Amino acid sequence: MIDPIPTYDQLPVKPGDPPGSSWGVWEDDGALGCLNLLTPERVQRALSIPRAGRVFNVNLELELPSPPLFGRPAFEHVVNDLGSGLGHDDELHHWNTQSSSQWDGFRHVGHPRYGFYGGRADEKHGIHLWAERGIVGRAVLADVGRWRTSVGRPLRPDTTDAVEPEDLLATLDAQGTGVETGDILLIRTGWLAWYRGLDEAGRQGQAGASFAACGLRAGTAMAACLWDLHIAAVAADNPALEVWPPPLFRERRPADRESVGPEDLIHRFLHFGLLPLLGMPIGELFDLDALATECQREGRYDCLFTSAPLNVHAGVASPPNALAIT
Repeated sequence: MIDPIPTYDQLPVKPGDPPGSSWGVWEDDGALGCLNLLTPERVQRALSIPRAGRVFNVNLELELPSPPLFGRPAFEHVVNDLGSGLGHDDELHHWNTQSSSQWDGFRHVGHPRYGFYGGRADEKHGIHLWAERGIVGRAVLADVGRWRTSVGRPLRPDTTDAVEPEDLLATLDAQGTGVETGDILLIRTGWLAWYRGLDEAGRQGQAGASFAACGLRAGTAMAACLWDLHIAAVAADNPALEVWPPPLFRERRPADRESVGPEDLIHRFLHFGLLPLLGMPIGELFDLDALATECQREGRYDCLFTSAPLNVHAGVASPPNALAIT
């Protein structure tokens, strides 16, 4: 990889590549993107972090949210009897890998003008490439939900209440949390804790076409903030990482390849900046509440993080199968 890592303002590194893209920063031609920052040295550094040896599962139950969001189908869990009381096996039918906790792979979203990350054809991407190397490193938690409450501006989970870059950086500063190159950034908004408190009617409402959720502000300022932290991946506890619906969907204007500028597209949908341009993996609906409670109690917000995505060839997304160890 290029050393030192360029700042967002220094991108792209090769003439002719898309503005605000990290294409050409890595030697793997776009297979892993920012996951290239998880070098053996940084993995070894992460192994030294746990002190208490407490393990936190940050994967939401596969059955939640229920009903699934974004019109996705609910899966059917079938338990088969092997006969004679000898045991069982089970099957999942109509299971969408993005219906619960998930990593968005680089096949999930392409840029309307520039295509998929690194200029690769979408079928040349796949979650199996992440599974082959695994995702292991130091993670830091930014408990934005708790910080916003502490300063008298609590996030409103069921609205397009935006987390600004300044909110994210102020949270890390208030916690005394330093971000190191190659960290996995975990952002707690409190959305999932709020969702768990809903009754059935409330959850049905969230599954409707008009539901709204808090999250990161779309735009190049947020893309720059995340990139300049030099993180390997970013994940949050809300449905889309960014606010939902983003401006792209609220305005209902087409993502016109010719008339809409690259920066305007990122202001309308942050996914366009992170996945196909920066190569930054996005995690959604991570269950961070128990980890956040532990971090607050201990007064430190870093941990060893492991994730084993599904080894599905050319997969679009995957449950994280992630653990945080403090």
